Amino acid sequence: MTTSPLITVAELAAELATDRPPVLLDIRWQLGGPAGAEEYAAGHLPGAHFLALDEELAAPPGAGGRHPLPDVEVFGAALRRAGVRGDRAVVVYDAGPATAAARAWWLLCWAGHTDVRVLDGGLAAWLAAGQPQSVEQPAVEPGDFKPQPGALPTVDAAGAAELARTGLLLDARAGERYRGEVEPIDPRAGHIPGAVSAPTTENVAADGRFLPSAVLAERFRALGVDGATEVGVYCGSGVTAAHQLLALTVAGYPGFTLYPGSWSEWCADPANPVATGA
Repeated sequence: MTTSPLITVAELAAELATDRPPVLLDIRWQLGGPAGAEEYAAGHLPGAHFLALDEELAAPPGAGGRHPLPDVEVFGAALRRAGVRGDRAVVVYDAGPATAAARAWWLLCWAGHTDVRVLDGGLAAWLAAGQPQSVEQPAVEPGDFKPQPGALPTVDAAGAAELARTGLLLDARAGERYRGEVEPIDPRAGHIPGAVSAPTTENVAADGRFLPSAVLAERFRALGVDGATEVGVYCGSGVTAAHQLLALTVAGYPGFTLYPGSWSEWCADPANPVATGA
């Protein structure tokens, strides 16, 4: 994999001007927000292809949570349709803070792709820099990438509980959801006992760009990340947890564990205990 999982607007513009530009994937999505496909149709980075998070980057909701890991065949077909190749760089982006783009980044790395980056600041940063956008659906030569899952670690509910007891389990949701003060989506409020609150909103600046690596490293050290302790991350449904793993990678701590089912799976099982408060 390339040195940094992030790419700046200037770097991306330069790479797109070469004779072998990266494959661009538009991953705009937000819970309860406008449909990403509609936003894509209204304007996107020139040459970008849209991937639907709910349908192509996740399996249907069920016992495994609201956004289980995708069916490998569905995921692979979507990537190949967008021109993703095993020997060609991929850049993913969303509207700005990389919450959805990080899901695609993590999935591609988990599936064995070795050159995937996230556009820091997303479409907002691209447009703020005066770069163009397009409404055209680009032509593409089908790709050849076949996902080989398992390049990054995952745990189930039992594994997450074990990490909370013996390692460090970070809860990437907003603090008020962690504390159980509100729960707008899932049937029970609170957090996995032993988990540590680490909202993803604290990974980025006001403009949606990631904080400098040294600042992120200090943040995670204060939360208990020391490079030796085993670390896992969860969120509401496994989407923003990938943003936390991206921030950890930027901070110099790559390869930590995702609990894909996250709170939506955990709290749906009445046998799983729930903690509240700080």
